[in-house]
Amino acid sequence: MRARLIAIGERMPAWVAEGFAEYRKRLSHDLPLELVELKPGARGKGRDDARAIQEEGNAILAGLPRDIHVVALDGRGKTWSSEELAEQLAKWRMSGRDIAFLIGGPDGHSPDVLARADQKWSLGPLTLPHMLVRLVLAEQLYRATTLLAGHPYHRA
Repeated sequence: MRARLIAIGERMPAWVAEGFAEYRKRLSHDLPLELVELKPGARGKGRDDARAIQEEGNAILAGLPRDIHVVALDGRGKTWSSEELAEQLAKWRMSGRDIAFLIGGPDGHSPDVLARADQKWSLGPLTLPHMLVRLVLAEQLYRATTLLAGHPYHRA
């Protein structure tokens, strides 16, 4: 199984990019993780935010292979503990499908993206910068793989 992170926004801050790269390297054998960055929709004075959200959604949907399991990161989604995420990962592996994690733009996902999602995952009630979500996601995926492998990285 391979994982794809499709995220609105380009150019992570150096410290986020370094952390993401570290966890991506650690995941390379158990869960190869590809990052796809998409340009944000145009926002600002005289711009329609709804149109920007729809443009972002169209770009995300265009980047999804047909038979991929889709998990949209969304504040209204289900929260999982690290152990529950590991259980989810085991289920996803058993399905034999690749998986895509979606991070929307500053205003969230379009209704079409949420409708396409097989699951919606919330990292909790805190509002996090979307660039930081990439790093948290990669670390939690690494933690889940180590839990499944019985590795001591996770010490609850």
